[in-house]
Amino acid sequence: MIKEDKVLVLDVFNRFDLEIQAGRSGIKREIRVSDIKRPGIELAGFWKHFAPERVNLLGRTELSFLRSLENDLLKDRIDEYVEYNPITIIVARGEKIPSYLLERAEQKGIPLLSTNISTTRFSSMLLNYLEEKLAPIKVIHGVLVDIYGIGVLIRGQSGIGKSETAIELVKRGHRLVADDIIEIKKVGELSLTGTAPANARYFLEMRGIGIINVKTLFGAGAVKHDSPINLTVKLEKWQEGKEYERLGLDNNKAEIMGLKIDAITIPVKPGRNLALVLEVAAMNYRMKTMGYNAAVDFTENINQR
Repeated sequence: MIKEDKVLVLDVFNRFDLEIQAGRSGIKREIRVSDIKRPGIELAGFWKHFAPERVNLLGRTELSFLRSLENDLLKDRIDEYVEYNPITIIVARGEKIPSYLLERAEQKGIPLLSTNISTTRFSSMLLNYLEEKLAPIKVIHGVLVDIYGIGVLIRGQSGIGKSETAIELVKRGHRLVADDIIEIKKVGELSLTGTAPANARYFLEMRGIGIINVKTLFGAGAVKHDSPINLTVKLEKWQEGKEYERLGLDNNKAEIMGLKIDAITIPVKPGRNLALVLEVAAMNYRMKTMGYNAAVDFTENINQR
């Protein structure tokens, strides 16, 4: 299941404490893409690739160009601009807005906002905000824990021991992010972040006991609102005769929302301390990211001898 948040122009207005200069009637327009458009080349007359669904940001460069135009040409360019009906226009640096642009934006109901923040800085701030808010979300079943700062996604069949392992990890000083239902958000094209739905946050189900509140039982330090997903662990019942990884030379991956995440499979059988195994897995992952691979080192030592 994949869903997306929605962002209104009103949300941007409130988030960045903007001023509304015209087009108040369109303040509840819905922004659907995170990209930002600075329409410099379009105002110069080239409209072929203009994207009105993007937030339009005008800075000193664009407004200086508009002010340099003859009055009739200025009106023609602004008329053409507003006919494309951009989702919203934001003017940065507190630049003076041409009165004709204010007039036409008001007529078309295009929210025209302004900020005193510099164009480049505001563009970066707004892009980060929209990327985070509009990132696609996938809901999956599993448990997400933070182990030594590494986000570990535990998956496996129902009843395999995911929640019990999470509680044991919490007792060992690590933090629970989500149990059972995890909302995974793809931020940009490089990373995944997981959290729990608001109505299930910090709750965990233990068979035979029921629902417990981890934050209430173990304190605020035992939980975490969200975490990047760095490593996926699949728990499965130990199958006699099946070959499991012994050296750790294979670089297995699991694909989530088009991104490949490091993955390992851990066989489960009575008496095995899964919390300890996951701690070691997280520390080993961290060492690999720092450039050290114990399996490679061990193999090289054997070859040298």
